[in-house]
Amino acid sequence: MADETTGDTLNAPAAAEGGSATNKLREEASKLGSQAAERARALAGEGKEKATGALDEVASMMKSAANDVDARLGENYGKYARSAADGIANFAESLRGKEVDDLVADVTAFVRKSPAVAVGVAAGLGFVLARLIKSGVDAASDAGDADKS
Repeated sequence: MADETTGDTLNAPAAAEGGSATNKLREEASKLGSQAAERARALAGEGKEKATGALDEVASMMKSAANDVDARLGENYGKYARSAADGIANFAESLRGKEVDDLVADVTAFVRKSPAVAVGVAAGLGFVLARLIKSGVDAASDAGDADKS
């Protein structure tokens, strides 16, 4: 029914329930968004730990390779390998010392400052990942062919 003086309908409780349902949906969406953000941070933290561990392993392999280079080519060349290994180890240490949110802020600032370099790095990483995936698929295919023989 409509109020003759204002022309409004008299279903105010129904309108309030609709607003209440909207608020509930917003609250639930906010909760889900918060949970997703927490989960993403946790996964990023795990990824950071794996990445720093892998970088430590690469640095260690490069240091041992530097000793081989010293023996075969001379200390000057080994010095370069050790320098690269130290750089990788320092990078791993700096990653280990930062929180995920700080890393995201650093990457965002870098992309804003040097978008062309960021696109180039992303393309390079994409190429490397594609090659790694392709070599894994090829190796699995070769292993399957060997099993059939």
